[in-house]
Formats: sequence, C-alpha cells, structure tokens
Amino acid sequence: MNSQHPFAANPEHPMADSMQAVTHEVENQPYPLENYNLYLSDVALQEAVKREGAAASHTDLTAFGQLTGSAEVIKWGFQANKVKPEFRSHDRHGRRVDEIEFHPAYHKLMETAIVNGIHSIPWTDNRPGKNVYRAAMFYLQSQVEAGHGCPITMTFAAIPTLRKQASIANIWEPLVTSRSYDPRNVPVEQKPGVTIGMAMTEKQGGSDVRANSTRAYPIAQRGGGEIYELVGHKYFVSAPMCDAFLVLAQAEGGISCFLVPRWRPDGSKNPLQIQQLKNKMGNVSNASSETELRGAMGWLIGDEGRGIANILEMVALTRFDCMIGSSSGMRQAMTQILHHCSQRKAFGKLLSDQPLMQNVLADLSIESEASMALTMRMARALDNPEDEHEQLVARIGTAIGKYWICKRTPGHAYEAMECIGGSAVMEDSIMPRLYREAPVNAIWEGSGNVQCLDMLRAMSRTPGSLEALFAEIDESKGINKQFDSFVVATKNLFTDLSDVEYRARGLVEHLALSLQASILLRADNDIVADAYCASRLQTGTHQMYGTIPKGVDCQAIIQRAQPQA
Repeated sequence: MNSQHPFAANPEHPMADSMQAVTHEVENQPYPLENYNLYLSDVALQEAVKREGAAASHTDLTAFGQLTGSAEVIKWGFQANKVKPEFRSHDRHGRRVDEIEFHPAYHKLMETAIVNGIHSIPWTDNRPGKNVYRAAMFYLQSQVEAGHGCPITMTFAAIPTLRKQASIANIWEPLVTSRSYDPRNVPVEQKPGVTIGMAMTEKQGGSDVRANSTRAYPIAQRGGGEIYELVGHKYFVSAPMCDAFLVLAQAEGGISCFLVPRWRPDGSKNPLQIQQLKNKMGNVSNASSETELRGAMGWLIGDEGRGIANILEMVALTRFDCMIGSSSGMRQAMTQILHHCSQRKAFGKLLSDQPLMQNVLADLSIESEASMALTMRMARALDNPEDEHEQLVARIGTAIGKYWICKRTPGHAYEAMECIGGSAVMEDSIMPRLYREAPVNAIWEGSGNVQCLDMLRAMSRTPGSLEALFAEIDESKGINKQFDSFVVATKNLFTDLSDVEYRARGLVEHLALSLQASILLRADNDIVADAYCASRLQTGTHQMYGTIPKGVDCQAIIQRAQPQA
C-alpha cells in the first residue's frame, strides 16, 4: 500500500498548498482586547470621578487609562501569574536570606503602581478629590493584575498606624510614600523607598487575634517607640518580601502593635524567618507566607495593649481597597464579555443582540456599575475627614460595602465566564484568573461574618452612624417608588434588635441595596438606576443574573458599559 499523501506525487495540484497548511479560516472569533484606554472606555467611571469630586484629575486618569490598556502592560499581568513566586531560605553559601523571587513582570507592575503614587497619593497630594483619584487609579491598575495590589494596599494603609508613633513615622513615612520602587532585600538605610506588609493571624486564632500567642519582650524600657523582641509564629504574613511589617504580639500590657523590619538597623538579618509560601488558588502572583519570629526586633507603635485599635486604622483602609479590587474585577469581566459578545454570532445574530443575552449582560453591567459607584462614594467620604456626616458614613458604609461588593463578585465572575462559553475556561484567557481572584477579597481582611459584626459594632460604638447612613440613603427619597418602599422596609428591620446578631447578614444586605440604589438614583442616569431598583428591590426578584423584569432598556445599559478598543 502506498502511504504517501495523495498530493505528494503531484505538487502542482491546485489543492496541494492549502490542504497541507490551512484547513479553515478563523471567523466568528473576537480580536484581542488591547491597546485601548481603560478610563475613556468606562463612561460610568468617568461620571463617578466627576460626581465624587475628582474632575480635576481627568487628564491624569486618561493618561493612566491608556497605559493600563496597553498590550505590554496587559501582558505583564499574564506573565506575573504564569510563574509563581519562589522562596529561597539561604544563599549558596549557606547564609539565611529569606528571599522571594518573582517574574520580572511582577516588579514592572509594582513599579508602575508606585511610580504613579497609588500607594501614597492621599498622603502626599493636595489635589481635590485625592482619595477618589487614587481609587480610580487603583481600579484601573487592578484590572490588569490583582495580586500585586496586596503590598500596594498595605503600604498605602500603613500610614495612619505609623502616625500613632511620631518617632517612627518621622523616619519611615518619607520612605513609605516615596515613589521609588526598590525590590532588593537590603536594609532600609540603603533604599530610596520601601513597602510595608502585615502579620496578624496565627494558627490557633485566625480572625480572633486576641488569641495570639506571639510574645513581645522589651529590650530596655517599655513604651511607644521602644525596641522589643518578638518570639512566636504567624500563620499568614501578607507580602513577606516587604521591607517591614505591622505585627500584633502579646506584651505585658496586652495585645500590641509593632513595626518589624526585615533587617536590623545595624545591618544584620532580623530573625523574621519564612517557613514556607502559601500555595494559593488565587492571588498567585503575590507571595504570602508562614513565618517564625525568633527574637525579631520591632518598635512598639503607640501604647501596650492598644495593638488592635492601632492596627485597625490600617485594616479599615485595606477593607476599602477590597471594595476597589472586587469592583475592578467585575469591570474587567464586563469589558471582556461585552467585547466578546459584540463580535461573536450565534443562531444568525450577534450574542449582544440576542434578547436573553441582553438581559444577562445588562444585569451584570448594573451590578458592576453599582459596585463601582458605592466604592467611589466611600472614597469621597474619605476625602472629607472634618465632616462628621462623611466620617460616620465611611465608618459604617465601608463595612457594608466590603461585605456586599466582595460577596457579589464570585457569582458575577462565574456568570461572566458563561457569557463567553468554553473559551473562558482556558488558561490563556484572563477569565480563569478573574474567577480565582473573585473570592479572595471576600475572605481576606475580615470575612463576611466579621464585616457584619463590624457593622453592628459601628452601630453600638459609633453613635449616629446608622442614622447618618439612613440620612445618606434618604437623599434619594421620592425619586423612585420601589426604592421608597424598600427603604421603609429596611428601616423596619431595625425596630427590634433583640436577635440582631443572628439577622446581621440580612440587615447588611438590605442596607447595601438601599445605599447602592440611593447613589445610583442621584447619579443622573435614570435607565441604570431604575433598572437597579426594578431588578433588586422587589421581593422574589433576582434569584439569578439575567432576570431583569420587562420594561428595562437593556440595550442602552449594554451600550453604556461597552468598551471602545
């Protein structure tokens, strides 16, 4: 039998070349979404930036949107997640180094964030709406890659805690807010800028940090700014490649907060020793570790026994950044699926023209915009520290927003994957990464139950916070009948607080829906606001995405969210 290809004997045959090299043309597939402006393609974000007081930053955000939408920066996000960080305990000569090696793309992302001030803008920039501006920057950067946002967030959020001890802040704050990124594992005295991590939780306690067993012993005198040595373990150290960490440990006066550097001031290695890196399902570009403290030196921040209160100043801001990160993930998912569905045909029509798909796309778009709108409203509250109403709203609203937005993100990510179909499961797509990242912010920095209890704590320990929140919600009273009825029902839930802890999730969810609806109703887009109220504020509605009731202009909502490459 002759096993030769039938055209081998006659290479002049007209089908020879095409049969050997090409079997089909690629059609009905979208082109890659790259080299577009993430900011200018997001109408809702532009409106929120203006509405919440950062209109003067439009030009800067436009430039940053072009950068973060570039093919090169998008590629960095894929590269940083393809190669996980690797831990090296000792150098080749046997000396302890506790180094973590990253793909170069990770360092490029870190440098981009720090050079543009995402870690420092509110502390160094006097522009109007500086927290709104910074939130928008982080929202754009996180769409490229979420993992490196962890050390950026902690570096940003560390400043209020460091300021609890002026002698420490005077030395460290200029380094923390510097726009120089230096990833070398060397003493801070040799660096133009530093990053800050955090180490609170231990095996036996988790969120219950009062169960921590790590001990702190004063070297000489006790008190704020003095040197202690810490002995114990930390089960979860966030970003262990940072230059110093805010650490909780038991001192004689109770749980206390310390700034623990990787290197001692004399240039010797601080015995803050990494045991192993966490093998995470998501957030894989960023390192997290288990660590032993074997007499690690640290400076006491504030008074002994005030550790939890002092570090919560940091945690409040990291929780706010969880809102930004989850909202950002939703927006990137929307960008991908709207781009896909506007080019992909099925059953003779574009997916974006199919009525049922329009219902799904519009519903997901509403969720994304509502999350971003609530986040930017909280950013405006942070911009007004002298306004009592704004601070009360920020206090309770951040707990509510952290719970609700982060909880909504995993379901949003899954539904977005389904809009694309089988290709969304493939690892060369960004969608699996968005899906794996989606639960992270809901769990880290205080899980759902912790956020609900924090809302109850705000009610009881910050008088006027619930009243301020309802005053904020009532700003939209009379605009939409469904909204008015829902708010009345929500207020009635608070008339009997005898079993309030048991019902806390239900209370938080009602407050979140009321607050998001109120913000959207004042945002001058009646189509989105009315659709939100119609789909989310009626009893028995919205069991799944794609269940928007009739009468909503889904096409207009989709067009509003559509990215322009």
